[in-house]
Amino acid sequence: MRFFLLISGLLFTFFVYSQKKNLETKFITTPIVVDGKINEQSWEQVASATDFVMFQPDNGKPVLPERRTEVKVLYDNTAIYIAAKMYDNEPNKILKEISKRDDFGTADFFGIFINGYNDGQQNFQFFVNAADGQADCLATDSNGEDYSWDAVWDSKAVITDFGWVVEMRIPYAALRFSPEKVQTWGVNFFREIRRDRQKYSWNFIDSKLGTFTQQNGVLTGIANIETPTRLFFLPYSSFYLNANDQQKTKGTLKGGLDLKYGINDAFTLDAILIPDFGQTKYDDVILNLGPFEQQFNENRPFFTEGTDLFSKGNLLYSRRIGGAPTNYPTTGTNEIITDNPASVNLINALKVSGRTKGGLGIGVLNAVTEKTTATITNTVTGDSRKEVVEPLANYNVLVLDQRFRKNSSIAFVNTNVTRNGSFRDGNVSALVWDLNTKANTYNLSGDFKYSYVNEDKIKTGIATQLNFAETSGNYRYSLGADMYTKDFDNNDLGINFETNYYSFYGNANYRILNPTKRFNGFRVNYNNFIQFNKETGQVQGSNININTNIETLKNNSYGFGINFNPFERYDYYEPRQAGRFVIAPTSYSFWAYYSRNYNYKFAFDVNPEYSRADEPGRDFIGITLSPRYRFNDKLAMVYDFSYSRRNNNKGFIDVLGNVFDSAGNNVILFANRNVITYAHIVSGKYSINSQMNFNLSLRQYWSYAENKNILSLTDKGRLVDYLGYNQNKNSSFYSWNMDLSYSWWFAPGSQVSFLYRNSSANFERDINKDYGDNISRLLTNEKLQHTLSVSVRYFIDYNEIKNQFIKS
Repeated sequence: MRFFLLISGLLFTFFVYSQKKNLETKFITTPIVVDGKINEQSWEQVASATDFVMFQPDNGKPVLPERRTEVKVLYDNTAIYIAAKMYDNEPNKILKEISKRDDFGTADFFGIFINGYNDGQQNFQFFVNAADGQADCLATDSNGEDYSWDAVWDSKAVITDFGWVVEMRIPYAALRFSPEKVQTWGVNFFREIRRDRQKYSWNFIDSKLGTFTQQNGVLTGIANIETPTRLFFLPYSSFYLNANDQQKTKGTLKGGLDLKYGINDAFTLDAILIPDFGQTKYDDVILNLGPFEQQFNENRPFFTEGTDLFSKGNLLYSRRIGGAPTNYPTTGTNEIITDNPASVNLINALKVSGRTKGGLGIGVLNAVTEKTTATITNTVTGDSRKEVVEPLANYNVLVLDQRFRKNSSIAFVNTNVTRNGSFRDGNVSALVWDLNTKANTYNLSGDFKYSYVNEDKIKTGIATQLNFAETSGNYRYSLGADMYTKDFDNNDLGINFETNYYSFYGNANYRILNPTKRFNGFRVNYNNFIQFNKETGQVQGSNININTNIETLKNNSYGFGINFNPFERYDYYEPRQAGRFVIAPTSYSFWAYYSRNYNYKFAFDVNPEYSRADEPGRDFIGITLSPRYRFNDKLAMVYDFSYSRRNNNKGFIDVLGNVFDSAGNNVILFANRNVITYAHIVSGKYSINSQMNFNLSLRQYWSYAENKNILSLTDKGRLVDYLGYNQNKNSSFYSWNMDLSYSWWFAPGSQVSFLYRNSSANFERDINKDYGDNISRLLTNEKLQHTLSVSVRYFIDYNEIKNQFIKS
């Protein structure tokens, strides 16, 4: 008997782990109603995908019979159809929190991963949770899962007495595949039983391998499909009411159109003909005391959806498009700036992306922004004049990405910004590679970039990096280096802060791939990094880090780490003048975190940290605390509080243009200061159902820097006391943002949304430490802005219009 069990186990392991599973689908001519009943006769004529295998936590363990999953796939000339039955021996315990789109919530879910080229490099992933909510994303091994991508598709989930079921219809317009008559797709099915945090897949996903997308099964049987014209319109209309203490309530009506056209089954054109981003999320602005601009997240849907191809080489920072003007107006005697726009209006934008049969990905993104002027007024004569702060400009990105061997790629990327007239132009080109061995055990990646900027004079620069890694097994490591020349500049359409350096870095880590008697997950990491100034050879940065991350058998997580900066750091950026530097001391820090399993109605996260520099009294203490409570499947609230204090922080405050030091340099002044920051964030949701949601987002932020004494920078990079400077360079910034919204997806791809927003911000040199008074002034002062808006977007399929005309 033991011998029989041993042989059976070996056979199971061989067949499950060593080959891809195959599922055959069939063509249908009778319609499928997506209602979660799965009662059409067509479903009886096709085979099921069964025998799921655990992905996490116990990688490779077969599913229990009472929790099995059965999946069937059908297709016609417009879409593929999926029917899934998720068995559960305790259906009353199925978690089913209702949440907005792309948010799984605390709920079971089922998903299908589709790769129309079966090349192992990109999945189109579609999920439905047990509360009937949808999520979708694009997934690659290099960039992970991108949930900003949204497709239009149908689904229905229903709880039953044996578990729950899902029925899905995914139109070909939501997919990409080759023009072959006979199709072979990569496919996998995925399920999470949320209460146990157990994830299963149909085709085994081996966690020892450093790849996810290359471990799909195979879907066959799709042949001779006659896909309809992929042409979709998304007209929209928005109405805004704006008010503050300085103006009466003002209404604005806007309208526009987005367009999506399938050039063929592999390539798609997306265009914004009249943009409207009035309901995008607010930016989390901070008190920025450093030498670099604050980098913001992209919240505009057009620039987040399906842009994975354009992320190659990390050359695109889309907030440049329609961002702040690149020039500041000049003023003469008795002149002041009376109007200076904070952003540039976008006229239109389009993107074309897809992939050929041979694996060549082609992406083009183009956007045009309008000429923008500032108004300058003479205080004596009252005359006003206009000055161009941003000319008419064209932004363009081109990507050519050749995939091969199902796990590797080489790409060429070019970004170009052309501004009308004599204003600055910028062009950057890059060669990017991502090479993996056939068994996905080792990876060689890197890039070579060349920038060309034409402003007052032509400036060129180079940046390159190379990384080698072992990507499989319990023990893994990586080694890398990069180099940036002084004049490398990709900031016209990208973002980069530091240049003129070379650096080396490495990582070694160990992880468990299956649970032990104590842990569901365990990983320990060792990282090191050192950076040198390219011209002087001085150390610009160094770090040694050791950290551990643990998941308990009850799915609580915790971790801790320690950092060492063992060398003094020569900072060439904080002085704000070329060639000058300030020396930062050695330091150490440690941190920890704990996260309670979100399956509990009450859960929380806590993250304390502390650091200390080798300098009297210079340290940092911070803590983040985030409790959350799920009242029921419809209502949930989360509160995030963070506090930090930097004692005896040293930072730039001024340059004395007419005062020179003994070396003949302008005197650069720093402040010895304490920097204290508070942030409160409240988020909540009430979901009527998976299509109707109320959402609250509130953020109150306050940070101030109180200068204790003034220091001057010597030509050796040291700071010494400086007397006689009397200007107030303290900084206090506090802000308030609140969004209260309601959204209703009344039809696939069609949405009505209401938004009430109020916001306010103040920057002051005089620090008022009365916290309550600061908040009160935010909510009552003249800068408090109110916006009430309603937006209607309607998805129109050209084929539906055509069919209506044919019927009539």
